[in-house]
Amino acid sequence: MNERRIADDVVLMSFPWRTLGIDFMRNVTLLRLADRRVAVHSTAPFTEQEIAAIRRFGEPSWLVEATLMHDTFAKQARAALPNIPYLAPDGFAKASGVQTEPLLPPPQDWDGEIDVLRIDGVRMNEHALFHRRSRTLVVADVFFSFPKEISGWPRFFVRRVMHRLFVIRDERAFARSMSALLALGFERLVVAHWQPVETDAKRAMEQAVAKAGC
Repeated sequence: MNERRIADDVVLMSFPWRTLGIDFMRNVTLLRLADRRVAVHSTAPFTEQEIAAIRRFGEPSWLVEATLMHDTFAKQARAALPNIPYLAPDGFAKASGVQTEPLLPPPQDWDGEIDVLRIDGVRMNEHALFHRRSRTLVVADVFFSFPKEISGWPRFFVRRVMHRLFVIRDERAFARSMSALLALGFERLVVAHWQPVETDAKRAMEQAVAKAGC
């Protein structure tokens, strides 16, 4: 696991995760509130050492999944953090076998600090989180940020398979949601797999939306 702080109140934990012959990497994003409580966005097979690293940053107070596709480590994450709310989209509990609470509406404790926006027009009931103080937008599988040097099957899969087979189902609804996200004042974009976009994030997102034809 690689850990680095990308803003005063945001830490990125990246875990190796290989499937379909592709090293996707799995990003867990820690979003800290002003009172030092932490929302753990996405999950991984957390070890005791990794839970300790989270606690050094702040008090883990919510587990969060933002898409139905991210059920792989749900049981392991719940076992590692058994006593905090697990927030997820409708249908996640059935897919994962883990009891969850609704992600929308978000907890009142997040008011003024973390916004949750549903991304319409996608197949896996995805949501985005906007951490206001750091101006960080966190998404799941709606965008990927693979290194430029990656080519072949991984790049083909992401560009040609993921977005059509798994992601976009209603292009008009998706476009409306993208407009809402782009209206936010975000400065960095964290994706679920591989590298965050830390400079010109809004421009990168605009280009990705344009390439998707929305």
